[in-house]
Amino acid sequence: MDILKYTPEHDEFRERLKTFLAKKVTPNVDQWEKDHIVPKKVWRKFGKAGFLCTAISEEYGGMGGDFLYSVIVAQELSYTVHSGLAAALHSDVVVPYIDAFGSKDQKAKYLPGCVSGKIITAIAMTEPDAGSDLSAMTTTAVEDGDNVIINGSKTFISNGINCDLVILAAADPTVENKHQAISLYLLEADTPGFKRGKQLDKMGWNSQDTAELFFSDCCIPKTCRLGDSGSGFLQLMMKLQQERLVCAMGAVFAAERIMEFVIDYCKTTMINGKPLTRSQAVQFAIVEMTTKVKLGKTFMEKLCVDHMEGKNVVIDTSMAKYWTTDMVNEIAEQGMDLCGESALLESNPIARAKRDVRVMSIFAGTNEIMKGISAKFMGL
Repeated sequence: MDILKYTPEHDEFRERLKTFLAKKVTPNVDQWEKDHIVPKKVWRKFGKAGFLCTAISEEYGGMGGDFLYSVIVAQELSYTVHSGLAAALHSDVVVPYIDAFGSKDQKAKYLPGCVSGKIITAIAMTEPDAGSDLSAMTTTAVEDGDNVIINGSKTFISNGINCDLVILAAADPTVENKHQAISLYLLEADTPGFKRGKQLDKMGWNSQDTAELFFSDCCIPKTCRLGDSGSGFLQLMMKLQQERLVCAMGAVFAAERIMEFVIDYCKTTMINGKPLTRSQAVQFAIVEMTTKVKLGKTFMEKLCVDHMEGKNVVIDTSMAKYWTTDMVNEIAEQGMDLCGESALLESNPIARAKRDVRVMSIFAGTNEIMKGISAKFMGL
């Protein structure tokens, strides 16, 4: 029995998405990988077609769909084998902060553009000296009458070049408790004092515009704050369940794509007149790898159901995030071993997949952090 129950409406959405990706995305992926960015016009087309922010209510231009639409988007995008059109980051990680914590005016101002693709979002937490430890944050937010003055820098920000709107985590230096000092702010890209740094030349995620961001006396009104002052850390914690579930989804779907290629390669590559799959060693390796992927998918899909039912599965999603992202790295490594020298060629999707999956065990909280969180709540 299938864990996820798709309706005819879900199926119709999937087919429309497949058609869109086949026409507008897949043929251009190799060029975007070379350019290290996806054109903003593609985001607008993606949004206009109804594939961004599917959970946002009709009041703000969305479809008010359930989380299964997010699963479908993540799964179908995995077939394009690229990371630049980071729909899951925008739709399921960043925009939910506005939807959950934004005022009515903030929602009316920003959500329609997020849905249509006219507004591309980024979330800025990581700093040069503060990654998983938010309490070490040094970017400051100082109140000045009706305004807030932002100073500091962020790094490794996905959508950093393309973003029109940044959800920025910054701390009030006058508050002694580091966690209670953090607030989230909505900062538009044309704000004076905001500057994009260089686009980072990194291993993998070549079509993703990851960049440094700098804030020098950025003056924004207090009305740009999301929720109450000092509530930022709690807001971040409240949204980590979905963020880590999205990471697990990405890992599982990437592993499935790797296995599809590896199995096809081993079936069609001949050694001494016989396909590689006639070798018992290759057979056992493929069976073991496929088993891991199926286990990860079952775990992930069960958590999707729990999440949609409103259950608190923060610990489970932390476990899923670390296990599935470790798993996909193992699958990519074993896939390269099975495919041999050909897997090192840029024309081979395994090469790109190997680079792209490596960071999954690092972002959204390192896997060591995930294990530490789980251990704490297990009373260890």
